[in-house]
Amino acid sequence: MTAGNGTRRQAGLTALYLGVFAALWFSVPKAEPPLHMLLVILSVAALLTAVFGAVVASRGARKADATPRDRAADRRYLLIVGVEFALAGLGAWLLALAGWSAFIPVLVSAVVGLHFLPLAPVLRDPLLRPLGLAVCLVALVGLFVGLGSSALVGQVVGAGVGLLLLGYAVMALLRTRVSPR
Repeated sequence: MTAGNGTRRQAGLTALYLGVFAALWFSVPKAEPPLHMLLVILSVAALLTAVFGAVVASRGARKADATPRDRAADRRYLLIVGVEFALAGLGAWLLALAGWSAFIPVLVSAVVGLHFLPLAPVLRDPLLRPLGLAVCLVALVGLFVGLGSSALVGQVVGAGVGLLLLGYAVMALLRTRVSPR
């Protein structure tokens, strides 16, 4: 069974956004070869996933019925994302002022993970909750790693969050192909 066009469009948008953000997270760590090459390959894979997601979303939009937009959900989405960006930006600025710049990826990943929790009902995607919790777990691991060696924080958090977002983007596309019985 294949998913409906509205679902396909949403999955394409999910893959587009998360693919782009996964590529950004893969660019966070400063790494030496061979890890650097692996992060480059994963970035390319994430960008290709984003492109494929854009294609799926545009095809779903053309075929979808003209359903009215849910303006209340749009406002909640913008509010959640706006708060996310404000908290991440302010927190990063404060960490930089305090001389703890190495922990900026930890803070940003925690904020990103937490923002998936209220987004799950808005986007009608309950699987965003486990994704959010997993991203928060990566932030926690990055914090503990950073307490031992701040040089590794970017590698742990950047690669970890990037892999989670890329995996979810690919899963979103695969869910459009097969729906559960």
